[in-house]
Amino acid sequence: MTRLTLVLLLLGVAMLCGLVLHIGPAVLAGEIEKLGWNVVWVLLPSIAVYVLDALGWRYTLGRHAEKIRFDRLFMTRMAGETVNYTTPGMYLGGEPMKAYLLSRHGVPLVDGMASVVTAKTTMTLAQVVFIMLGIGLGAVLLSRSNNLLVLSLLGLGLLGFGVGLFLAVQRFGLFMSLLRVFDRVGIRIAWLKAREGRLEALDSAIRDFYVRDRRGFLLSFASFFAGWLAGAVEVYLILYFLGLPVDWRTAIAIEALAVFAKGGTAFIPGSVGGQEAGTVLVFVAFGLTEQAGVTFALVRRLREIVWVAFGLWVLAMEGRVAAPAEPCDRPPA
Repeated sequence: MTRLTLVLLLLGVAMLCGLVLHIGPAVLAGEIEKLGWNVVWVLLPSIAVYVLDALGWRYTLGRHAEKIRFDRLFMTRMAGETVNYTTPGMYLGGEPMKAYLLSRHGVPLVDGMASVVTAKTTMTLAQVVFIMLGIGLGAVLLSRSNNLLVLSLLGLGLLGFGVGLFLAVQRFGLFMSLLRVFDRVGIRIAWLKAREGRLEALDSAIRDFYVRDRRGFLLSFASFFAGWLAGAVEVYLILYFLGLPVDWRTAIAIEALAVFAKGGTAFIPGSVGGQEAGTVLVFVAFGLTEQAGVTFALVRRLREIVWVAFGLWVLAMEGRVAAPAEPCDRPPA
């Protein structure tokens, strides 16, 4: 962990502690007590979310999808997401881990990495559309002009532009383009140059998905979008069990803006503190109380910890398996 990462993490923890002290531990304990055993029901929608996300990934695997059972694919994804969640790196650190674990099930490393890149792209595209839906609903539900919506629109525009650019670069060769940029600015990385052929194969695999598997792309997008929508069910249940007024439009809008707030603090490991502060801002914008926002954020943090524990268990089990990874070379089509 770098010094900057440690500083960001400590600032996030301080922000979270400040929110808890601001509301009052006793008040928050009373709010959480309202949930009681209903917290079990609150955790259920996340199962649907992660199953749909695994399905979205499966559609990017093409002919390799049959090489791995869905339950193994699900666990592989959760292991990678645990690495994403527990390490700095804008929720990207676990993506190579997913490709490596796939290679243990007969998926060539190049094709596994290509599926990771394309799945991340379709997932982010679905996220952009979902946030657009949430901002639209928020504009309808909030009668007065709201700075949160304006900032969200600006941020969404930047995100959409970035995703569109990333998608366009993939069509022309993502990794070879990066290698050419490095060459032009005088950066020579021997490790990358030695693997230029593999990088070309990876670019080819990514390009093939967009050109030859339009159906897979659309099904992947639809699965990820359904996963984002399923997250709104969790919002609805938490607010319902807390005794707060809620409808489906509000639940979708809150989920979309909360997702956006979490993404905006991805530079903090686990978005600790930033995720909670963003959630409070969203709740206040919708006329809900700060204590409801912090309670909601803490319940979600509990859910994340449960799934991180599951992912760590999967990683531990994978570590006991001695099966070697498949070579990087792609087999004949």
